[in-house]
Amino acid sequence: MENPDFFDLDAPAPAGRDPGGSPSPVRAEGLWAAGDRIAWIAGLVLALSSFMGWYSGSGVGVKLAVIGWNSGVLGKLVFFVGAAVVALVVAHELGFELLPASIPESLLVLALGALGTIFVLIRFISIPDAVLPADGRGIGIWIALVAALGVIGGGLLTAAEEL
Repeated sequence: MENPDFFDLDAPAPAGRDPGGSPSPVRAEGLWAAGDRIAWIAGLVLALSSFMGWYSGSGVGVKLAVIGWNSGVLGKLVFFVGAAVVALVVAHELGFELLPASIPESLLVLALGALGTIFVLIRFISIPDAVLPADGRGIGIWIALVAALGVIGGGLLTAAEEL
């Protein structure tokens, strides 16, 4: 009588399992890993939010909307922070090493997300004098704030995936 293969200890472990028999965790690779995906989508939305209405208001017969790009230097910096996040993730996926091996890329994504969040919060709290007729905040600044926080979340997930 022959022994079935599942009792054979010398047989190779099936795919997706370690030699001890417990299932090994399946990790998404490449651009579709959760942290990278969230980081590049949030970075893209952050960059595009500079061209959305950050401030709104109305005057005598006139409705006013000011996009983030026209709100001053910080609006332009928000665009470049978002573009830098997208460029960093794409360069990583194409195999370019932009940083020394001792600095994880998730740390740079986290730093860019924190910087973008600070820039958006400054513009959220302080309406610049150049757009003074605007008496409220538009949807674009809310989108920018959520996207900046999303970049931080993507960086945290990427750091967790690297561990």
